[in-house]
Amino acid sequence: MSLDGQCLRHDRHPTHLGVTLDHTLSFREHLKKTVGKLKNRNNLLMNLAGYSWGVNTETLRTPAMARGYSVAEYCAPVRSWSPHTGLADVQLNFTLHLISGTLRSTPLPWLPVLANIEPPALRRKAVTDQLMEKIIAHDNWPIHSDITNPPHACLPSRKPLWQDLTCGHQKLMEKTKSWFSWSTFL
Repeated sequence: MSLDGQCLRHDRHPTHLGVTLDHTLSFREHLKKTVGKLKNRNNLLMNLAGYSWGVNTETLRTPAMARGYSVAEYCAPVRSWSPHTGLADVQLNFTLHLISGTLRSTPLPWLPVLANIEPPALRRKAVTDQLMEKIIAHDNWPIHSDITNPPHACLPSRKPLWQDLTCGHQKLMEKTKSWFSWSTFL
């Protein structure tokens, strides 16, 4: 294919605004790249945790949130229902192991409590709910009508953002606060 006499190159996985797309919009390629970035950041965090000069949970949480979770949560509302989000969650669980200083045999539900960081699924849900509330509050944005009057779902396997508007951000934060009340006992 050509445009103005120049041959256009076909890219199977184009990247737009830092998000790698694929033909099924499953975000598998994007999440594979995200996993690679998270592995690099976990290696740096592991080196920091290995020093004996008094690295504690608070000290490790700051770089983990700034470097690791920021990468993992980039464009989370768009890809939050991808079947491949578990790829990044494995690396985030490893991050939680590093922060909390626990062994690999520690049950996964305890990791967020010990590290005092919400589980990845709750964090993605909170970011998505914040975005939806912002879109609903701005009725002059073009996307507002798409969210308030959603189109008919063509594929039943897809879960669009507007499908789960029943639980707002406030309800999610209340659930998270009650869930994190366990961390006061530690």
